[in-house]
Amino acid sequence: MPVMSYLAYPVHGHVERLEQDLARLPGVECTPSEKREVLILVTDTPDEPAELALQERLRAVEGLEALVLVSAFSDDA
Repeated sequence: MPVMSYLAYPVHGHVERLEQDLARLPGVECTPSEKREVLILVTDTPDEPAELALQERLRAVEGLEALVLVSAFSDDA
């Protein structure tokens, strides 16, 4: 059960749309920062293949300038 946390940097002017698109993805909790300049993502997937598939979906989201992995945990380790 991999749990990852990311900082998602939106393309300038696209934070609201990016927040909506990311929040629609299964296994993703999306919270805007206080000044709404960056989004904090926490993902929870059942296994590594599901996490890799989610990462691919995250990379394909329009309006995402950068996605930075902050922390990762898996009880499989």
